[in-house]
Amino acid sequence: MKTPRHIAIIMDGNGRWAKKRGLPRIMGHKKGVDSVKNIVTSCIKFKVEYLTLYAFSTENWLRPKREIKGLFRLLENFLDNEIKLFHDNGVRLRIIGDRDRLDARIRKKIEETEAETAGYGTLNLNIALSYGSRQEILNAARMLSKEVKNGRLQPEQIDERLFSKYLYTNESPDPDLLIRTSGEMRVSNFLLWQISYSEIYVTSKFWPDFREPDLEKAIEEYSKRERRFGK
Repeated sequence: MKTPRHIAIIMDGNGRWAKKRGLPRIMGHKKGVDSVKNIVTSCIKFKVEYLTLYAFSTENWLRPKREIKGLFRLLENFLDNEIKLFHDNGVRLRIIGDRDRLDARIRKKIEETEAETAGYGTLNLNIALSYGSRQEILNAARMLSKEVKNGRLQPEQIDERLFSKYLYTNESPDPDLLIRTSGEMRVSNFLLWQISYSEIYVTSKFWPDFREPDLEKAIEEYSKRERRFGK
């Protein structure tokens, strides 16, 4: 089985999972954290080098404040509870997205965990938080334009490789495989630049039900595909 070097996942369906069971939405998110733990350990098992999870989009800020507060409480608990998993398995954590909108306490927790795991590389875990790909691309364009304006860069020097260095994902290769749960057929403003030639796999399972056998099935499907990159 050919394993992707980098897997990106749009973790969708927590709310519908909870609604189907007559539970509050936050219970779907809580169950979704169990899937995150399972998929992280599964990626280590399958020797995936990079895993990028879409946890909270810029559009998600429009959700009810109570739900947002609950989501970030789950994130804090995840960082507190799984630090041993990171240390024991060599997992490096990076949070990608607009940190300016995050609570100061959350930012501090993120920075501490990133610093503690900076030397690891068995699995590079990127969590997209307060993330929007259009905003990421605009931000990169603005930074490059400042470099040109200040005379540190010529417009003709800007190519795909240089542009990629100004994205949040500058330390990761582009995803080989993009997985979306819950059956939705859209990319939802996620890694628009980076997934140009990613293989896409969609499953009808809601994220709280997505576990190692489902990941293995996605990887098996990926391994059957011929990647031609437009050639």
